Amino acid sequence: MRKLLLGLLPCLFAGMVTAQENTPPFLSTAALSPDGQTVVFAFEGDLWKASVRDGAATRLTAMQGYETNPRISPDGKWLAFTGRQMGNGDVYVMPLAGGDIKQLTFHSALDDVNNWSWDSKTIYFTSSRLGQVTGFTVGIQGGTPKRIFGDHYFQFDHALAEHPSGDIYFNDTWESYSQIARKRYKGPFNPDIQSYNPKTKQYKKHTDWEGKDFGVTIDRNGKVYFISDEQNGEYNLYSFENGKKTALTKFNTSIKAPVAAADGSKVIFEKDYQLWLYDAASKKAEKLSIKLPRNPVLPADKDFQVRGNISNFDVSPDGKKLAFTSRGELFVSDLDGKFVQQINKGNTERAREVKWLSDNKTLVFNQTVDGYLNWFSVAADGSSPVKQITKDLRNNRSGVLNSKRTKMVYLSGRDEVRLMDLKSFDNKTLVKDELWGFQNSDPGFSPNDEYVVFTAIRNFEQDIFIHNLKDNKTTNLTQSGITESSPVWSPDSKYIYFISSRTKPSYPFGLQNPRIYRMPLEKIDQPYRSDRYDALFKTEKKDTSKKEPDPIRISADRIMERLEQVGPNFGTQYLLNVLQRGD
Repeated sequence: MRKLLLGLLPCLFAGMVTAQENTPPFLSTAALSPDGQTVVFAFEGDLWKASVRDGAATRLTAMQGYETNPRISPDGKWLAFTGRQMGNGDVYVMPLAGGDIKQLTFHSALDDVNNWSWDSKTIYFTSSRLGQVTGFTVGIQGGTPKRIFGDHYFQFDHALAEHPSGDIYFNDTWESYSQIARKRYKGPFNPDIQSYNPKTKQYKKHTDWEGKDFGVTIDRNGKVYFISDEQNGEYNLYSFENGKKTALTKFNTSIKAPVAAADGSKVIFEKDYQLWLYDAASKKAEKLSIKLPRNPVLPADKDFQVRGNISNFDVSPDGKKLAFTSRGELFVSDLDGKFVQQINKGNTERAREVKWLSDNKTLVFNQTVDGYLNWFSVAADGSSPVKQITKDLRNNRSGVLNSKRTKMVYLSGRDEVRLMDLKSFDNKTLVKDELWGFQNSDPGFSPNDEYVVFTAIRNFEQDIFIHNLKDNKTTNLTQSGITESSPVWSPDSKYIYFISSRTKPSYPFGLQNPRIYRMPLEKIDQPYRSDRYDALFKTEKKDTSKKEPDPIRISADRIMERLEQVGPNFGTQYLLNVLQRGD
């Protein structure tokens, strides 16, 4: 008998949560049944239900729009979720076993399900109906939602979870709401775990880590689980053990959206675009295997329109050809677009940027490889195959060529400005700085190709920098505390044009009504009116000789005092390029 039992134990564990290769990615916002044996999750816009033991999934919803944030009631009878049938998010409820779906909120703002009350009669949700996000409750039968903190002291309360004691746990900064993707933040808006009891009026602050603590989920026994980045800068699962903050996982990649089973047996969360289960008894986490019935339509060939969907283009130096990307594919055409040829780029990955080299034949473009943008080359006439130039586990993007098309400056990852020799395709790092991996300004060359101009982050705002390619010296030109972005050198080398909102920092909402400015690089006096009048009567001699680019002179001292606004003083203005009369 003992041998039989020992033989059965591995089988039981193998049937529970071992990950299979056929589990698709992007399963999200999962919740567990009270006993931890059933999981409901969002996938491809619908809600699905699966057994934790065998992973066999069935579809629960197929509404217009998409459904997220499923939450199972503590009695195991009801499923609340956020549905976008009308475009905006509303709160819906349905029997977990299947049945009619009932809409509980009807506001045009976003209503997003958070949690249930322990009596299974009330649903906690957040809403933007009063401007900023704040917490509400609505009964399972519907009715008028009620604001949780009616005294309006907390203005951004979200991630609401009810403790069996009646305390309402929450966060109240955007760093745990709209800025979750920004890891390792430390500052005045760092989220802490807080609670408030509406009956006793007692407020508690449970954590004081200078980083991010957020995303509380609570079991029926009152055990609190949450996310923190204190351990290694990545989001991991934590709890309070005897009142002390304790790490339960030690992952090198972040988790998100933890939800505990009501009985406290398990916690489900997202990690690496998959669902994971933390077992409270064994204190171990494993990837959850889910089997989904699917119709594999993505591999099938589809027709699509290029017109109106061009994302990047470049004109060849001889002025005869156009290279462009559309919907991830690479094309070459004549200037009028009458003859279009799709270029075989070697795989089905997404192409993004494309540049012609000086031979009017070779294209340099970037496309994703294993999720990262890397540079490739290909002959547009088919005389040579696709060659991969870079093989980095970081995004190589925002490529800009110099005037002779012999070098390309580009951004790599979140911290490098690089230079590529377009003959040998050798790369070197010019500058390592805080660039961020998104919301970047394109770098560029000065007209004589002596400098590279780019932006880097200082206190969440972009500053304009120039890097001298000869002496390898980098200079910060702005240092104003607000964002100056999209720098472009004027053709006469005398100015750098950019956009900025001079009285408004861009973080966290982005540039608000930016204007176009120019920065005179050299400190010179403006010509007197009498001199300008005399110049009207001078006879100009036609110069047919080919001019070399003017030498660049930069007087960085008090350069910000010389700024000139060149755009109109209304509306929102963006900057693509600067042309000089006669170009």
